[in-house]
Amino acid sequence: MTLREIHFVELDGAAMSALSKGDLAEAGRLVGVSLTEYFLTDQARWLWRYRLDQIAADPHNARWMARQAIVGDDGVVVGHAGFHGPPDESGMVEIGYSVDPAFRRRGYARAALVELLRRAAAELDVRTVRATISPGNVASLATIAGFGFVQVGEQWDAEDGLGLVFEKTMSASGHA
Repeated sequence: MTLREIHFVELDGAAMSALSKGDLAEAGRLVGVSLTEYFLTDQARWLWRYRLDQIAADPHNARWMARQAIVGDDGVVVGHAGFHGPPDESGMVEIGYSVDPAFRRRGYARAALVELLRRAAAELDVRTVRATISPGNVASLATIAGFGFVQVGEQWDAEDGLGLVFEKTMSASGHA
């Protein structure tokens, strides 16, 4: 499978607010692209509310939040991706990506991962990239394979259950 070309379209606070309220048309109007119903699932609406709370707590960290939409070859929004927040005191950022089930198995998750790693490598404060994946999520485990991630542990999350924790060390030059 060839690597898909993607780019991110920012979902600002107004768009996330519209999505958290279930207003897909308004969110799409605000960002200038058509968003799918996938942006209105219960899990997605929880994410938009959570990110809005994070941004409200510290607006300077907004650029790090998972606020992007992945746009595919034809300008179709196929999912969302980003960081869970800014680097912590040790320089670690956690990534997250999710592809609409209608667009899975086409290389979009892998393309999103490549773009997230590229963005992390461009930040001097980032020394480690983390991905936490459910042990049953075979597709995501396959997506990170070959990118230098090493399993460093497990964690329990009340929302997501058991997660396997993987990390990738960024080089001293800031490159992946």
